Amino acid sequence: MKVLLISGAFPPLQAGEADHAFLLARKLAEQSLDVDVLTTCESVTAATFPFRLHAIMRSWSWLELPKLIKFLRSSSPDAILLYYSGWLYQNHPMITFIATISKWICPSVVFVTQFGVPEGALPHRKTLLARAVRVAMAQMVHKRDVDYNFGTLLRDSDRVIVLSEYHHTKLEQHFAALGRKSLLLPPPPILNICQAEDGIARRRGRQILHVPPEDFLIAYFGYIYEGKGLETLLRAFRLVRGHKTGVWLALIGGRTNSHNPAPYAEQIEALCRELGITDSVIWSGNYGWNNDEASCLLRAADVGVLPFDEGVTLNRSSLAAVAAHGLPIITTKGAVLESVFKDESNVLLCRPKEPEKLAQAIERVLGSPGLRQTLQRGALDLANDWFSWDRAVERTIDGFKGRAWQ
Repeated sequence: MKVLLISGAFPPLQAGEADHAFLLARKLAEQSLDVDVLTTCESVTAATFPFRLHAIMRSWSWLELPKLIKFLRSSSPDAILLYYSGWLYQNHPMITFIATISKWICPSVVFVTQFGVPEGALPHRKTLLARAVRVAMAQMVHKRDVDYNFGTLLRDSDRVIVLSEYHHTKLEQHFAALGRKSLLLPPPPILNICQAEDGIARRRGRQILHVPPEDFLIAYFGYIYEGKGLETLLRAFRLVRGHKTGVWLALIGGRTNSHNPAPYAEQIEALCRELGITDSVIWSGNYGWNNDEASCLLRAADVGVLPFDEGVTLNRSSLAAVAAHGLPIITTKGAVLESVFKDESNVLLCRPKEPEKLAQAIERVLGSPGLRQTLQRGALDLANDWFSWDRAVERTIDGFKGRAWQ
């Protein structure tokens, strides 16, 4: 089977979506699929891949549509997988009509859209000409069920992959019949995982971080940007440090990425200084998509803390990574809690943006080996049931082949 993966983000671009697209392409190729990847011109690397990389798109505007159509014809895929989030395509409406255009060019090809986030294009921010072309396109493809932000992606994709229950609910507001062709498939860990190896990786990780073997290490994992609750975590960590000695916090991940500016990370560094915790907060730097250093550092930790401002959801790839390493997970309960999360079983929950409650949760885990073991088992179950690459690839291929998703 020949598969075309379209993604506006791809390494070396620093973004979770880029890492996810790369690993998905590699995993599909490892299943003996013939994989082409179409992405932006900036995604140029000397690395050798088990798939063909075509970094030829200068932009995702109407001017580039002829190039995209030409590539669809020349590549002759059996299935197309579009990795979609509005920002990946400069929030331009062009790509939101590609499912329909694909049906015109190659009607027998299965078209699958995987939504990274439930956010479409922003046509109102584009030029008058770009908006006029969008209106004309909407008329050409039959205006019924053409969404202003999502175009015809929800209507004309044969199948739709969503990363969380929350995402499904949001997208269903734009297309009521979504449930007939949707699949809930949370993102597996988007990093190379090193094996535990009888504690060798843990010792190596602690040597890298300069953390003594007997001390307690808290890990935050992911890129540094707003909404992840880092201010809450730092304030909670100061409270924990006031009660406990030999406690460290490792921020494992990049200070910035291609979608988020550096100044926020500078604000976090300034807050560390203000709170007087700089000497016990360790920054690991950017983790690489082509090495296992981040995994090694997670092996070194005793607990993973992910205090999202809006609460935990299944689409969080940082959650998948922490769960895959069997770390007890402390996270936050937002206005709506997805059904998979069980407090004090596979996660320990507290309210967002409350440092005192988060500090209490950390101290509970620190002081209770029994609770740590329960949460470790729950995290591994969460990883096996929801964040498995084998499961994700198998279900995706089923969709390509026209088999029904259960």
